[in-house]
Amino acid sequence: EQAPLRIEAYDISNLGPTDKVGSMVVFEDGLPKRQDYRKFTIKGVVGQDDFASMDEMLRRRFTRLLDEQQRPKDGRARRFSYPPALVVVDGGRGQLAQATRVLGELGLSIPHIGLAKRLEEIYFPDRPDPLMIPRGSEALFVLQHIRDEAHRTAVRFHRQTREKRAFHSPLDDIAGIGPARKKSLLKRFGSLARLREADPDQIAGTPGIGPDLAAAIHEHLHAQPTSDRRATA
Repeated sequence: EQAPLRIEAYDISNLGPTDKVGSMVVFEDGLPKRQDYRKFTIKGVVGQDDFASMDEMLRRRFTRLLDEQQRPKDGRARRFSYPPALVVVDGGRGQLAQATRVLGELGLSIPHIGLAKRLEEIYFPDRPDPLMIPRGSEALFVLQHIRDEAHRTAVRFHRQTREKRAFHSPLDDIAGIGPARKKSLLKRFGSLARLREADPDQIAGTPGIGPDLAAAIHEHLHAQPTSDRRATA
């Protein structure tokens, strides 16, 4: 039985130097395989650099491919261990160059193309000029659909990441503080600023908060830089 044609598409989303994310979407035989989608938080790139972000995402994905292929088979499906028949990166010559370099450095021979939005040009590693496919082409429609799905997924994840950061509280960084204890603390003290003014004994009087956790809360809140205290007050 012939294996399904697997295509993976990648896109980067950012609106500045923070909250850089990427998406990997998977289609098999022209249909989305959402259980194999992956989202990436870009960790090693300083500033807004789409090329470096694409490099990091692809390197993490295909390093994982090699790692999982080398593991002993135990009967469990490892989704990262399936190599794609084609890699599509959202972008032109620059994004494609990142894919070419990463795959080459990892010793992988996987066909890959770049699909630029402006004129829907398809870039190939071994062609100096992009290929223009007629707009009514079924092949172009399939590639556009896959590329646009990667873009939507990346934008959606970027929005979720940004919103999560906007509602982040210093209490979220303390081990042992979950939603219930966080709610209990804010109910007792009314605000993070008033909680910060309380001493450990006062904090320990909150239901569900003992002396040890109260001491950890007090220490963490007072270890914050002044600018962060103003931002979360």
